[in-house]
Amino acid sequence: MEQKRLLDRGKYLTELADRINYLADIKGGIEWGSLQDLLDRVQTLRANMFDMREDELFVEMDRIDKRLEFLEDQVAQDLSPIEIVNIVRSPQRFTLQDILENCYDSFTELGGDGECNIDPAVVVARATITRRVKNKIYYHQVMVIGHEKGYGEEFRNGGCAKPWGNEKALRYMKVAETEGIPIHSYIFTPGAYPIEDYPGAAQQIARNLFQMSRLRVPIVAFISEGGSGGAEAIGLADIRLMASRGYYSVISPEGAAAIEGRIKEGGKVPRELVEHCAAQLKMTAEDNLKLKTIDRIIEEPPLGARRGDFAFFKRLRYEMVRATDEVVLQTKSFRAFRSYALKRQSQEKFDSFKDEFKIHIKWSLTDSEKKRLLELRSKKYRAMGKGYDVLKQPLTKRLEKAVDSLKQNYYDIRYGLLRQHSRQVQKIIEEVSSEGSVFLKTVTEPVRVAYDFVFPKPKPANGVNQQDPLRKSIFMQDWEQYISPLANEDKTVSCPNAEKYGCKDLWVPDLYGEFSGVCPTCGHHFPLEYQWYLENLFDPGS
Repeated sequence: MEQKRLLDRGKYLTELADRINYLADIKGGIEWGSLQDLLDRVQTLRANMFDMREDELFVEMDRIDKRLEFLEDQVAQDLSPIEIVNIVRSPQRFTLQDILENCYDSFTELGGDGECNIDPAVVVARATITRRVKNKIYYHQVMVIGHEKGYGEEFRNGGCAKPWGNEKALRYMKVAETEGIPIHSYIFTPGAYPIEDYPGAAQQIARNLFQMSRLRVPIVAFISEGGSGGAEAIGLADIRLMASRGYYSVISPEGAAAIEGRIKEGGKVPRELVEHCAAQLKMTAEDNLKLKTIDRIIEEPPLGARRGDFAFFKRLRYEMVRATDEVVLQTKSFRAFRSYALKRQSQEKFDSFKDEFKIHIKWSLTDSEKKRLLELRSKKYRAMGKGYDVLKQPLTKRLEKAVDSLKQNYYDIRYGLLRQHSRQVQKIIEEVSSEGSVFLKTVTEPVRVAYDFVFPKPKPANGVNQQDPLRKSIFMQDWEQYISPLANEDKTVSCPNAEKYGCKDLWVPDLYGEFSGVCPTCGHHFPLEYQWYLENLFDPGS
């Protein structure tokens, strides 16, 4: 309180007004609590500031300050998801420009400055960040890419990147890959800008995702406000950090409420529905950590970090360096060193009064380490999507899905593999059987003769020898369907309905083989032996 007394009276009143407006932003209106009354008192004090005695003025301001502290504690105890969204969207929220100025030692913006930029919503900067190890300073070069919402809101589209802005981000990601420096991405966007001009919003986001999965440098992402594909365009990172008062969701609460409530264009979405959708979307940092869509949470002040919270920027700087170290260490081939260094990193605790690291780690990678980096990144995102669909289905649905999968595999093998390669299988069987026939005949011939003598085969009643090769189909195999022996004749026949329907002459092997004794023109059935019907129409053994 004594420090605030040292402030200029005007600055003190401005700070009180900002705190009141910040609480109003969080609660969605000035009507909550006694905010309107407090704001009126602040404005009255500002108007009468030079007419009041200094001690009386500070006493009144201290009363307002104590009342605000009580209200802030009350709000911080139970923040709802929609209130967290309001914190992120507050004009007093820190932005990428604040991070560049407070977390990095120096930076140079690339691709244009301010309005002289292909897309002011996307900021790219080459920055220098330092670390202190045992009173020695080490410098690291990084490529910083992120969304900017403040410092010229009128031309930044609220942090919504256009397709050419995402293309600019991808272009400088490739520059970072060429130079071999890590990428730090900061996500402050409610979603991509809805425009379909070339190259197209969705198409460019897809290109970014594809290329980021193949970038051979460490990528660390920090999420404050992440909405839809606009966040993913620069968010496919090796480690994802998230602010404790940020949100990360597939869609904004208002967009989800408009879909859920089937609100027509221009219609107003009910506030209760927006709050319900915000809770159902599981968008808070704790929810995303449980869903494993992020790796770690960076703690903010109870009501979120603002532009003047320098302790938070110091913590963010430390966590970004630590996360980059972890990505690099995971690629090391020497397991003993990797496990030792990771253990040391995990044991380090952030000290706001002593910003030092115990070890120094270079961020350059060898070719083998780059290969391992890509493997770990692929494994991370492949594992991220496992299990969600199965967990939401009941047991009966999962069993039905398993049975359908088994059926699909069976038919794929039967009709896809065996049917297509039947001739190759037949050829292999013939070659194997012909090579072993000489040996097998010598061994089995005495046994076969003795068996035929003890159990003679009955003669057919019609006197026709069934083993006569002339009566056996040349197309018939044990593992294929039965084909009539009539197909052995090499001749053509005419259909009885040829004059009436203009049927063409039929080649007998095709007629009794492929066509199954049916004229393909008129459908006339040629007579077949009863064995054909038994083998092809009835179940075996029925």
